[in-house]
Amino acid sequence: MSDLSPSITRFSDLANPTRFLAWAERLIPWLAIATAVLFAVGLYLCFATEGDYQQGDTVRIMYLHVPAAWLSMMGYTIMSISAIGSLVWRHPLADVSAKAAAPLGAAFTLLALVTGSLWGKPMWGTYWVWDARLTSVFVLFLMYLGLIALNRAMDDPAKAARVSAVLILVGFVNIPIIKFSVDWWNTLHQPASILRAGGSAIDPEFLWPLFSMALAFTLLFFTLHLMAMRNEIWRRRVASQRRLAARMAAREE
Repeated sequence: MSDLSPSITRFSDLANPTRFLAWAERLIPWLAIATAVLFAVGLYLCFATEGDYQQGDTVRIMYLHVPAAWLSMMGYTIMSISAIGSLVWRHPLADVSAKAAAPLGAAFTLLALVTGSLWGKPMWGTYWVWDARLTSVFVLFLMYLGLIALNRAMDDPAKAARVSAVLILVGFVNIPIIKFSVDWWNTLHQPASILRAGGSAIDPEFLWPLFSMALAFTLLFFTLHLMAMRNEIWRRRVASQRRLAARMAAREE
């Protein structure tokens, strides 16, 4: 138990916005450097490999589409964990995390939809079909937009945080639907081909660039997420100071 105490203490310290800001200031530059290096490696591997014998050069869309699809679900999962932290533990940064993740999740979901459509045209002969996975990802995009609009529409930050947290948790049911839709229904999407029993079905020539790009995009997400959280904390501090100044001015009058 004593071995866990320092780790728990350091985690609890991050609940303090000032300490979190100091920690983020130190971590963000290193994350940005690691992200840039991984993108350089990933892009080199993407263009160093030859095209697929069936798909040709269109297979390279996979290096954008798959990471974007992964991050669209990861972003919402982070929001759901943050929503639990907000409702159950009243963690002061939980709502900040959820609010910062929503635009990022929406952007990666849109990227997944666009690249999926571009990939689907030469493979399926159409840009869009209302199959289970495409429809559930589109619903995820609408959920992101709805949560962003809700946060901007409500003037009371505390009430907005509670309502958003409940809606986020209700909407999480869509994440397993996206993941397992190819197993539950007949869709144009292929079943799991990377993490599956018996090993990956993708040739290592394509798997290594895909892993490199997935890791690069994941680090990009966390870098932007920390930056967005930092900006949201400062925005709330400025708004709080303005409200305080307005109340003091009203009292003087």
